[in-house]
Amino acid sequence: MKIKELSKQVLTKLKMTDCLGDGAGDMTPMDLYEKLTSQGDTVRTLKTEKAAKADIDAAVQLLLKLKVDYKQVTGQDYKTGCPPSECVVSQDNGPAADGEDMVDPWNVSTTNAKGVDYDKLIVRFGSSKIDQELVDRIERVSGQKAHRFLRRGIFFSHRDMHQVLDAYEKNKSFYLYTGRGPSSDALHMGHLIPFIFTKWLQDTFDIPLVIQLTDDEKYLWKDLSLEDCHRYTMENAKDIIACGFDINKTFIFSDLDYMGASPDFYRNVVKVQKHVTFNQVKGIFGFGDSDCIGKIAFPAIQAAPSFSSSFPQIFKGRKDVQCLIPCAIDQDPYFRMTRDVAPRIGYPKPALLHSTFFPALQGAQTKMSASDANSSIFLTDTPKQIKNKVNKHAFSGGKDTVEEHRKYGGNPDVDVSFMYLTFFLEDDEQLEKIRQDYASGALLTGELKKRLIETLQPLITSHQERRKQVTEETVKQFMTPRPLNYSF
Repeated sequence: MKIKELSKQVLTKLKMTDCLGDGAGDMTPMDLYEKLTSQGDTVRTLKTEKAAKADIDAAVQLLLKLKVDYKQVTGQDYKTGCPPSECVVSQDNGPAADGEDMVDPWNVSTTNAKGVDYDKLIVRFGSSKIDQELVDRIERVSGQKAHRFLRRGIFFSHRDMHQVLDAYEKNKSFYLYTGRGPSSDALHMGHLIPFIFTKWLQDTFDIPLVIQLTDDEKYLWKDLSLEDCHRYTMENAKDIIACGFDINKTFIFSDLDYMGASPDFYRNVVKVQKHVTFNQVKGIFGFGDSDCIGKIAFPAIQAAPSFSSSFPQIFKGRKDVQCLIPCAIDQDPYFRMTRDVAPRIGYPKPALLHSTFFPALQGAQTKMSASDANSSIFLTDTPKQIKNKVNKHAFSGGKDTVEEHRKYGGNPDVDVSFMYLTFFLEDDEQLEKIRQDYASGALLTGELKKRLIETLQPLITSHQERRKQVTEETVKQFMTPRPLNYSF
């Protein structure tokens, strides 16, 4: 076969794959296995014939997407010469074979000082990049300037956002769903990211929001009592409410409470459970034989809020209201599973907007964690604690001496103080000037840290003041199943 014809076939297949998206759930495991085998042969042929690099890259991209689909459907890693029915299920849920990054719902790490390679992650997970065209469209449809998280690529990946905007332009509403796994009394700065962005989406599009607090998940995964998990839920709810959500447009719920109070929610959980095999859930989440059965069943509980019929008090029993989920990309495995199941149980697939990770103080090789006080800035920290943590622990991209720094400049791409400013400093021009001054050596590391401290201290102090106004009664009102101010 001529190289031009082969390259044309690859591009055609790639376009078809992009259009199909999560349609792999409609293919049999053997269909996917045969497609993968054929695509592997195509890649080898292109390389042997020394085809154009762009053609080889396109063929490899399609191969990687097919591998993601294969593992999602079968719960197995693809192995040449090993059809799905004959293979042992892989329990490896670690990094891609050709990468250094570990990204799953419980672990995030990389050896790269700049952090996770998000472009590779997009290919590995099979999502789509949020490009400038989509950012411009969001501004055009909403009539609002894009949030800084969109402008700066902090929310960088999506599934079906164009479809959501298409429907919105036709006056078809949607709703938002995000969540939090409560494992401590206080949230840290990284936990704020999805809530800050979700509030902007809610205010911009004027749509209902449901927030799931997975106290059941934390009980299953952590060495915590059921009572502590539920108490953390109530405390975390106060921090979430303090972000400024409208009580008339927002429903916050605890899994431990709502599962028993809503038959419709539980019915959807059971529907999802019936349509996901044990092999699939092991392949997606890496569960082993020693994991408790609660862990194996939990993904269906995180899937259920993606369906409007789980909230009859809000949507009056409607099953067709699309859901948009803003979340960090480590949560995507749950929703790849959900999107595969949705059409098979008669529901629309949820759309997603994925964020990058908020790095630990010690560097972008891992995300900020509540379990390590020195890696985190908590919403309960005092101005003095914030100052001390940044000065003592924030990884610097500067040089060893002032003289070297003035001469060679610092590296803002690995400097945690600069990374944090990209999340929280609103002014784009100021941020760019800081980047240039630091890279040129005009701005020293101590001066950059001072700028970050001056940005974080009032932000956290303001949040603490708002939280003081959140009473137990306010929490109860937010968490009571009820109609919201929308007509469905």
